[in-house]
Amino acid sequence: MWNYSEKVKDHFFNPRNAKVIADANAVGDVGSISCGDALRLMLQVNAESEIIEDAGFQTFGCGSAIASSSALTEMVIGKTLDDALKISNMDIADYLDGLPPEKMHCSVMGQEALQAAIANFRGEEWHDDHEEGALICKCFAVDEVKIIKAVKENGLTSIADVINYTKAGGGCGACHEKIEQALQKVLATQPCNEARIATTSLERSKVAPHVDLSKKDENWRTVAAVLEEMRPRLQADGGDVALISVTDSKVEVALSGSCVGCMMTDMTLSWIQQTLMEKMGRYIQVVSVTQAETALV
Repeated sequence: MWNYSEKVKDHFFNPRNAKVIADANAVGDVGSISCGDALRLMLQVNAESEIIEDAGFQTFGCGSAIASSSALTEMVIGKTLDDALKISNMDIADYLDGLPPEKMHCSVMGQEALQAAIANFRGEEWHDDHEEGALICKCFAVDEVKIIKAVKENGLTSIADVINYTKAGGGCGACHEKIEQALQKVLATQPCNEARIATTSLERSKVAPHVDLSKKDENWRTVAAVLEEMRPRLQADGGDVALISVTDSKVEVALSGSCVGCMMTDMTLSWIQQTLMEKMGRYIQVVSVTQAETALV
């Protein structure tokens, strides 16, 4: 179960500066609604002193995205643009007394929105690195440059880390081998990383386990197919779901990642249940169990 800090909870339930600044002279847009997270950061900057006098945001995303955006606005108000540019995603996470690893991409999104807004004020073109290197993750349009940058700046050592910080690999999973190659490229240049490099090849099976559906009955295959369609939306927010058991009237699943202990867990289960009932044309109860309670078949 995730232990969200009191600051994260406070900024989620009582977000600061969640507003539109009509006369903002610095605006940064990052992310996209189709990918599950989007942020617009608006700043009112004094043209002479370059001091940020006001900040506002609009966020589409999870509670951690809202909390990170709220914290960022509090951090930048009163700072000069040059000082604001020194704020890293780790600074945002530290301001909130930490974020779960699966939610670190929210702080990265805040840092990028700030950079984009300042570039907008200065009449510069801001690049998010998506077009500077070979595209690795098609689901979330993340390229090799962005992955390598995240690995170097945050000391990432596994595919799971890359998913948490960039979302790359959090969709279909087809890019995990390329992510592993990018990881090895960085880790190979750093001392004492031989063991870490050796373990990255094991990460794919941990992040996206698959079941041999040919050995399951029609009910299982139907439920599994529906969950596979829903999984990318869960993984986009750092969560996942595994199918445990299926009967005519009951489906047991194991939630993982950010779905464990999330305040929206009940809504997630209801969403899965409603989708299954619409697909199968009958009442199906969906319950969550821990993977420690039963083994995956």
